Amino acid sequence: MILYHTAQRAGKVLTFLRGELGLSSSLVKRLKWQNALLLDGAPVHTDRQVLPGQTLTVLLDEAAPDYPAEDGPLSILYEDEALLALDKPPGLLMHPSFHRNTGTLANFVAGYYARTGQRCAVHPVSRLDRDTFGVVLLAKNAHIHAALMAMQRAGQLQKTYEALTFGHPEPPAGLWDFSIGRREGVSLLREIRPDGKPARTAYETLETGNGWARLRLHPLTGRTHQLRLHCAHAGCPILGDSQYGTAHSQAMSAALDIFWQQLWAASLVLPHPADGRKLVLKSRLALPALP
Repeated sequence: MILYHTAQRAGKVLTFLRGELGLSSSLVKRLKWQNALLLDGAPVHTDRQVLPGQTLTVLLDEAAPDYPAEDGPLSILYEDEALLALDKPPGLLMHPSFHRNTGTLANFVAGYYARTGQRCAVHPVSRLDRDTFGVVLLAKNAHIHAALMAMQRAGQLQKTYEALTFGHPEPPAGLWDFSIGRREGVSLLREIRPDGKPARTAYETLETGNGWARLRLHPLTGRTHQLRLHCAHAGCPILGDSQYGTAHSQAMSAALDIFWQQLWAASLVLPHPADGRKLVLKSRLALPALP
C-alpha cells in the first residue's frame, strides 16, 4: 500500500507523517530506516523541509512474517490494498503459537500474499477462537491496523454473532453486563468476576426449539471468550462449548452430533479506514438447523 499527500503548507516531513497522514511514532521510526519516505520521488529523512505543492509518498510494504508461508484454503469475502476479510471455518487456529507453528489461518494468509506478490504482513483485527467460525478481518499493514484498532476502541466496528445455546435466556432480549477476568491457575480460561474488566453484550432470541435457542449477539466490548462466558453465566451455554458448557449442555451437544462450539461471526460493519466508505462484510457460512 502507498500513501500520497500533496503539501498545502510548509513543514518538516515528520509533521506531515504524524499529522496529515496520521502515522504512529513507532511506524515512523521503522519507515525512516527503510527508504520508504519519498519527497517528489526522492528518498528523504523525517527532518527534510517540505514546501507547499510538493508530494510526499509513503511506502507501507512489510516484510514477510517469521513463520512459514503455506498453501491452504481461504474463503475471501473482501479484499483491497488495505484489507483482507475471510470466512474462517471451525477448527482452524488464527495464528501460530509456541506449540504450533504451521497449519493456521495466518500461515495460509502469508502463503496467499507470497503467491500473489503482495508485500504484506498478517495483522488480525477481529480474532476468533479456534472453533468459532465466520468473518475475520485482517489489515495488510501496521498503519491500517492501528487505525482499525482505534476505530474498534471507539465502537465503530459493529459485530454481529449468532449462537445455538442449551436453553434460552430470560428475558429473551436485553443487555448482559458481566465483568470478566482471568481464571486463577489457568492461563487461557476466563471467568465472570466482579473485579474483572467491564464486558457488555446485547442479545436477542431469534428462535427456540426443543431445549435449545438461537441467539443474536452484539459484543459491545471485546474481552477474551466474552460471548461464551456471557451465555454460560446467563444460564444458556453455547452448544458444543467444552470449556464453559455444563454436563447437560454437553450431553445435548453429543446427542445432536455437535462437536465444536456453535458460535458464528455472521457479519461485520465498519467505515473503511482509508476513505470512510461503509463496508458490510457478511459470512457465507451458517449455523446448522436443529430439530
